[in-house]
Amino acid sequence: QVQLVESGGGLVQAGGSLRLSCAASTRTFSSYAMAWFRQAPGKEREFVARLSRGAFRYYADSVKGRFTISRDNAKNTVYLQMNSLKPEDTAVYYCAADLSDSSSYKSTLPYEYWGQGTQVTVSS
Repeated sequence: QVQLVESGGGLVQAGGSLRLSCAASTRTFSSYAMAWFRQAPGKEREFVARLSRGAFRYYADSVKGRFTISRDNAKNTVYLQMNSLKPEDTAVYYCAADLSDSSSYKSTLPYEYWGQGTQVTVSS
């Protein structure tokens, strides 16, 4: 069982930045592809960014050029640097771990483990 704990959310004005962190309780962290999803009120959970085992990065079109996903395997942590934030980025952000490194990475289905989420609110 892998536990994922997110942190770093908060309230920020439009145009500002936040960095989210997700710490994993596993010695095999480098074996997992890691991703960030978000869910706004009344909406489905949506893909934001993914970092595969092979260090390939994938982003949703809505965040490309503004968000950066990275990982530190020595710290068992994945990050999401969010710049130029917009009110439409307001959501609960979740990190997720995928041992299979699935090609269906935009779906929630391949991800075996999820964090509890951290709230990001962007004011206009």
